[in-house]
Amino acid sequence: MDKLVEHESATRNPLVAAPALAVQFFLIPLAVVATAASLYLGFRALVSDDRSAKDYLAEVRSGASSRRWPAAYELSRMMADPKVRADRSLAPALVGAFEAAKNDDPRVQRYLALAIGRLDPPMSAGAVEALTKMLSAVDGESRISAIWALGSSGDVSVVAALQPVYESPDAGIRKMVVYALGALPGDAQMGTLRTALQDAAPDVRWNAAVALARHGSHDGVAVLRQMLDRSYVEQAVTRESHQDEARDPVADVMIGGLRAAASLKDDALKASVTSLSQQDRSMRVRQAALEALKVIG
Repeated sequence: MDKLVEHESATRNPLVAAPALAVQFFLIPLAVVATAASLYLGFRALVSDDRSAKDYLAEVRSGASSRRWPAAYELSRMMADPKVRADRSLAPALVGAFEAAKNDDPRVQRYLALAIGRLDPPMSAGAVEALTKMLSAVDGESRISAIWALGSSGDVSVVAALQPVYESPDAGIRKMVVYALGALPGDAQMGTLRTALQDAAPDVRWNAAVALARHGSHDGVAVLRQMLDRSYVEQAVTRESHQDEARDPVADVMIGGLRAAASLKDDALKASVTSLSQQDRSMRVRQAALEALKVIG
């Protein structure tokens, strides 16, 4: 399956001044939304209409099986609009549709989870309960959607449900758990985030360092320093042949590290940030480094 996201919002969970940096620099597993976009691109190109969120919700509930998951996807996309979210009647209706879709095509619940995650916090107890049940889903992409949505809930009580999921052998799931724990308030998750600094997957470690920085912890500074080392990141990031050539995942990681460094204002990272602002070959990275230096002082 995003979105790290990420790579997805977080976000949102899914990363405003230093607090706003927190959401922006999470490496959300972007497959949460990227996969949906790639699958749906052809379908959406054939259909152009002005249906409302309630129209799509009605189709999710009673439309033909081939139309329900595209309607759920479109609904999740529309929920990013604050004007759509302003309709308070949507929240309970979304949760009801989500629960009713438990035996439907997994994509229906997956995209409804993303839609629920875009609701303004605090999330209702009913929504939290429904999403928590989805954490045991067999389908990994559905679990990732539920984890992302719970991370967007603003409900500290979900930390206890998310922490055990970090034990998953799936690195994508672990990455999203770390993102979600970093996006949630409180300190109960700090132990898991520190453990994730030693994860076998580099992007899980990076998300852990960023999450700790968001919580004001300097425990991930060593990992953040690695994120600011272009040669290290280039070895850790694998470019796939089908990726958009215009996208630079190496720069994305480095910019995430720079934003985390800015939020921490740790002197141990200032030399690396200064060097990047002057010498990195990516103008995006240089600009992010200059912005980080302004915050660091």
